[in-house]
Amino acid sequence: MSIAQVSVDDVPDDAVILDVREQDEWDAGHAPGALHIPLSELPQRLAELPDPDSGTLAVACRGGGRSSRAVAWLTQQGFDTANLHGGMKAWRSAGKPLVSDSGTPTVR
Repeated sequence: MSIAQVSVDDVPDDAVILDVREQDEWDAGHAPGALHIPLSELPQRLAELPDPDSGTLAVACRGGGRSSRAVAWLTQQGFDTANLHGGMKAWRSAGKPLVSDSGTPTVR
């Protein structure tokens, strides 16, 4: 199965991004408008996702592995999703905004 990809440059800074990283990674730094649902919780929390008709939902993790699995599964469930190429590491490298609970965002 081919996984749809989206470049960091093609995702607006204020876009809703599905972040499938673990809680400690999220706490360290995430995109301001992101929705946090760890990969292991995704099947039980589908109702929290934006309406499938609202456009392509970018999915991110640290580097792209977990989010690729999420995109493959969500696509099978009928969602229009794309893997954020390079994950949150690429987001940070591109100078995109990050927020964190500590006030000093990092990407883990």
